[in-house]
Amino acid sequence: MPAAKIIAEKLINRRLDLEIGNILTYAQSKLNSLTIDCLLLQSQRFLGNEMKSIVFDLDGTLADTSRDMLKAANLCFEEMGHSEVLSEEKHRGTALHGGRAMLTKGLSILNEPDQANIISEYYPKFLKYYKENLYEKTVFYEGAIFCVENMIQKGWNVGICTNKPESLANLLLTKMSAKGYFKSVVGADTLSVRKPNPEPFFETVKQLNGTLSLSCMIGDSVTDYKTAKAAGVPIILVDFPPNNTEINLLKPDAIIKHFNELIPTVESIF
Repeated sequence: MPAAKIIAEKLINRRLDLEIGNILTYAQSKLNSLTIDCLLLQSQRFLGNEMKSIVFDLDGTLADTSRDMLKAANLCFEEMGHSEVLSEEKHRGTALHGGRAMLTKGLSILNEPDQANIISEYYPKFLKYYKENLYEKTVFYEGAIFCVENMIQKGWNVGICTNKPESLANLLLTKMSAKGYFKSVVGADTLSVRKPNPEPFFETVKQLNGTLSLSCMIGDSVTDYKTAKAAGVPIILVDFPPNNTEINLLKPDAIIKHFNELIPTVESIF
């Protein structure tokens, strides 16, 4: 009996060891399965979102740069012998169309017949003056950076495609402590062509490691609208002051009046 009892106890203990081992193995397998499932869900969610490439225009879309650009243009006119040709009250909308547009507007006010040659001479001077004064009155539109931060948290790629020279765009973003938000900044001189040619948009998406089928353009102008249409991607236009473009007539995919509308709008498109 004692021997049989000892054998029986050993068998019971062995069985318990096996059962405990099986339980641990089973528990570990379930844990691994749950962990893998969670990782897969997270990866699928993240990768799906990451493929979204949101390409912003800069001037008039992310930031109101009009006042500093007007100052640079007026410094050009002062050098020509004319003071305060352009005003903030009347010409901030023109400013968002760029340096050449402001020089053209001012020369038209001055009834200058030789506009082409003067613009050719003074545009480099405009860029010099603007570089010296590009962050005096410039501000991001309300909610812009908060919106961009939320996009990044969702795993979306965020870039900029602007007709501002690339170096000036990067300098402005750096001064505004926002350069790190954007994985790509493509400017007017990054390639041999500029918006509304679609190539700068394609280059932006390429630098974002994105796909065209899940990319869109956020802008404020006819140029941005034409760029998106040429690229075959959705266009969302912002209706922020001092925009003087009748964007409703363009019939974009969507129009927003505040950045808190942008993420839901993008999600409704994709």
